[in-house]
Order: sequence, then C-alpha cells, then structure tokens
Amino acid sequence: MGEIWLARVYDDVAVGDRPSFLVERLWPRGVRRTALAGSEWLPDVGPSHELRKWFGHDPSKWDEFRRRYSTELDDHPDVWRPLADAAVEGDIILLFSSRDVRHNNAVALRDYLLARLDDGRSR
Repeated sequence: MGEIWLARVYDDVAVGDRPSFLVERLWPRGVRRTALAGSEWLPDVGPSHELRKWFGHDPSKWDEFRRRYSTELDDHPDVWRPLADAAVEGDIILLFSSRDVRHNNAVALRDYLLARLDDGRSR
C-alpha cells in the first residue's frame, strides 16, 4: 500500500508520477483547469453542499463534520473506492483548496480511506 499525501491547490504542487485527485465538490476559485492538468477531479467524493455549508471550516465543528462526512462516504462507497484502489497500488495525492490545512475534507477523507484500507474493507 502506498501513502496518501495531501496538497493545497494554491501551493506549488509537484505531483511527479503519483496520481493526484482533486477532492472538492466545487472547482477552486482562481485555479485554471490547466494548472491541474493530469489530475482527476472527483467532485462526488467531496462533502455534500449542505454539509460543506454547515461546517463552514469552523474548527469547533470538526469532530461532528468528520462524523457526518464519514456517514456520507459510507452511503456512497462507489465515490471513494477508486481512491482506495489507487492507494493500494501506490502513493496518491489528494488535492484540496481550503486555507486550513488541518481541518478540511481532504484530511477527513485521507483518515477515512486509511481506516478502510486498514480494515480491508476497500476491496
């Protein structure tokens, strides 16, 4: 199993030969599509619009956000399974746009995927 890396799209992202995936429901503001050429956009793996708006990147809601987001992911394994499969094959990068590098959906998604891979439930 490879590692699951995180990278902010507004930083200089050097993905190299590792598969990279934008895991946001909305395309990041001010980012040209050509800037992420070679990366795959998986909007459906991002949190629902309702959950995203409720969270509002408020760190005090972080634990509840993670719980609700995990429930959404549990209900739709078809959206995250390609990421788990890619991580089994080697390193991957999850791209996100949030300013908060510790409290965002990519962090929650990485932890979710790692737990599923550890449990052997991704296959």
